[in-house]
Amino acid sequence: MFSFFKKKAPPLAPVTAAAPVATGAAAVTERTGWLGKLRDGLRKTGSGIAQVFTGTQIDDALYEDLESALLMADAGVKATEYLLADLKRRVKDARITEPSAVKALLADAVTELLQPLQRPLTVGEHTPTVIMVVGVNGAGKTTTIGKLTRHLAESGQKVLLAAADTFRAAAKEQLAVWAGRNGVEIVSQEGGDPSSVTFDAVTAAKARGCDVVIADTAGRLPTQLHLMEELRKVKRVIGKAQAGAPHEVLLVVDGNTGQNALAQVKAFDDTLQLTGLIVTKLDGTAKGGVLAAIALWARERGAGVNGVTGPVPVYFIGVGEQLEDLETFDAREFATALLG
Repeated sequence: MFSFFKKKAPPLAPVTAAAPVATGAAAVTERTGWLGKLRDGLRKTGSGIAQVFTGTQIDDALYEDLESALLMADAGVKATEYLLADLKRRVKDARITEPSAVKALLADAVTELLQPLQRPLTVGEHTPTVIMVVGVNGAGKTTTIGKLTRHLAESGQKVLLAAADTFRAAAKEQLAVWAGRNGVEIVSQEGGDPSSVTFDAVTAAKARGCDVVIADTAGRLPTQLHLMEELRKVKRVIGKAQAGAPHEVLLVVDGNTGQNALAQVKAFDDTLQLTGLIVTKLDGTAKGGVLAAIALWARERGAGVNGVTGPVPVYFIGVGEQLEDLETFDAREFATALLG
């Protein structure tokens, strides 16, 4: 299984992702197995797009069919228009005449669009590194935290969890189960305020010499403005507990929600200025094209749209409930799986 983090580096040196625990043929085999799950999860999308290239000529009908396939894959109007324009340019430059060859050029176009999203999560530059995790209910937020905790702990990081989801029934208990499985500490309060829990957790982590704090916050719908404001408060309080924290604000997004996922990304970013994404549940009914829409939005954000600069990377994607089903995002791998 691939690890996302190297062991803790000497002081002042950040820990960058991601040296594999397995090496050589074993590592390749395990990654290949995970890629098989990703391809299976995106099979419906891939087969729909692949059918476009079974014709005998490159014409307007092919591009119209491809437009429909990309829209059905949840790429959205803007990303679909962008990819079609880019693809037509590539076909012209390469002087391609066979429809079957166009698919490879589309894979290149998708990879290039997604490439800015590919970046490893780094811990260790700050001690502790404070990670605030947000998302709507049902996105797999707490389970994802458990998986990240396992990989961090196995990489030699001392992790402390903050049970700041004080609203959802059994949320604290669920996080405590993951803490027990991973052999890490957890800070929680009976009926406590989320901001208070996170403040206590960061303070405790500093006193106990922890490397990483992960705060599990309550699920929020972007339309619940008063609740989104509470997340903003949690972020402010974390900054009072440790200057410059949180160092990462990660949004967990359910890959099954299509264009609604992009709406969530935009809303949470407006409130919290996200530093990274984790896309889960890219199996079953997930279409995956929404990552193209997210990538185009991230490019616009990186150019300084709405006064915010810098892209928002997709650190991890998940294709199931097992520990090994969460892996680092790779643009080329995803493009290949998406196109079948």
